[in-house]
Order: sequence, then structure tokens, then C-alpha cells
Amino acid sequence: MHWPAPIVSAAVDADAGPVLVTIEYHVSHGKREMFLMAVDKLARERRRDGAYAWGIFEDVAQSGRFIETFTVESWLEHLRQHERVTNADRVIEEHVHRLLQTSPKITHLVAPRRSADV
Repeated sequence: MHWPAPIVSAAVDADAGPVLVTIEYHVSHGKREMFLMAVDKLARERRRDGAYAWGIFEDVAQSGRFIETFTVESWLEHLRQHERVTNADRVIEEHVHRLLQTSPKITHLVAPRRSADV
């Protein structure tokens, strides 16, 4: 397991969700096309591991800034993604990271429960 456990400020119910994960990348100058080809492989990895929505977005105001998003059904499903990371996945992610200026920033967002949902 090479993904670190998500940092949380309070306990998250296993069935809480959906969960939106965002990853902010700052791509090194001149590596845009290589990054986009590499991140396409990440898309397949994310979907294989349970993501039902995936996207990559480029910041029009800041050259080289990209946001990857993927959504999974629940917090438990996302934690299971952490357990399913393979060596092949690690190789893809390391390739992406070599194209970056800085380490990516990962954010986990869970849809809030409302009193009507309980």
C-alpha cells in the first residue's frame, strides 16, 4: 500500500458518500503533452478501482496547473482503493510525478448528510 491514509478531522462513516477526490498537479514547463498521455493511464486505473466519474481539468489562468477529479460511491470504497493499489499503478503514478514541479496536493470531499437523509 503506497497511498497514505487520508487525513481526516473527524471519523467518517463507512457508508458516507459519494466521495470526490481531487488531485492538484503543477506540470513542469514543456511536459504538458507527456503529462496528458500519462494521466490517461491514471484514468483507467481510477475506473478499474471503483471510480464512476473521472476528469482532468486545466487551469486557464495558471499555465501548467491541472486538477484531476474522481468520484467513488462511499468512504469505504475509497479506503478500499487505497488497498488495491498495485505495483503497476505505482509505476504509472511515479511517471506522472516525474513530470511535475511539486508534489501533488490531494483533497478528499464527502457529500454532507442532511437530517432528511438520516
